[in-house]
Amino acid sequence: MSLVSRFEDWVRQAERNLKSAVANYNAELYEETCYEAHQVAGKVVKGLLNLLNRERRGHSASFLALESGLELPDDVLNCLKYLDRHYIPTKYPDVYDEGAPCDYYTREDADKCLECAREVMGWVMENAQRIRGPTGSLP
Repeated sequence: MSLVSRFEDWVRQAERNLKSAVANYNAELYEETCYEAHQVAGKVVKGLLNLLNRERRGHSASFLALESGLELPDDVLNCLKYLDRHYIPTKYPDVYDEGAPCDYYTREDADKCLECAREVMGWVMENAQRIRGPTGSLP
């Protein structure tokens, strides 16, 4: 049984998360930028899995991507792992002995997270195009 493709929905929502990440970056809300960047990666990868008729729950973008069975370049995998490290600590003050996430995140963290979110999105879109073929529809 094949799943109804919701790939476009996952991508559209990920694109909104990317816009939110950029807006947070511009407002110097760097922990929020990193959180939203992780959301971008998780959603586009879940969309890719959906396109492949695979469903997987969870929040580890790197493990989700590995489930695809597609070739995963080292730079993309490293980005996924980097973004995974920002899923919990960006949200909860009790992750830290003192302070809140906003006390720990820097512009450099946000730069790297945005870069990685875009890298992952590019990888997903390249693979989706390859899977869909030249007509843009599923085989």
